[in-house]
Amino acid sequence: MQQINYSFGEYLFSSDRSLMQWDRIHHWLANEAYWSENIPFDTVRTAGENSFCVGIFYQGIQVGYARLITDYATFAYLADVYIQEAYRGKGLSKMMMQCMMELDWVKGLRRMVLATRDAHGLYSQYGFTSLAIPDRFMEISRPDMYQKKNPA
Repeated sequence: MQQINYSFGEYLFSSDRSLMQWDRIHHWLANEAYWSENIPFDTVRTAGENSFCVGIFYQGIQVGYARLITDYATFAYLADVYIQEAYRGKGLSKMMMQCMMELDWVKGLRRMVLATRDAHGLYSQYGFTSLAIPDRFMEISRPDMYQKKNPA
């Protein structure tokens, strides 16, 4: 399987799963991402271990992350894309997207999807559009899955 191992200035972009810093990834997703507030650590790690992940590293510290949930042949769902706030505005998300989109196996996928509240401009640069036939898609949505339930 084609992997990512690319240097961009002082940054390393890598899909080497052994480099992923799950504690940092979990902290960001659980505390700063609107889509996964309070997500448990084990859920983040299991999801990452069963996906194609890309990390961005600066001086050995992970500052970015994305994952493709994929069968590596026909379909992928882009999820959990983040850049740590202090590193935003440096073109890192664009470079991460470019690294992923240039993989031969990604180019051969029949469909890729994602969900975003506010990054349409970024993803449209890489060919993402609104659903062509939205009435064909269905979902089960549990947006409050990780919120603590108040006992009655």
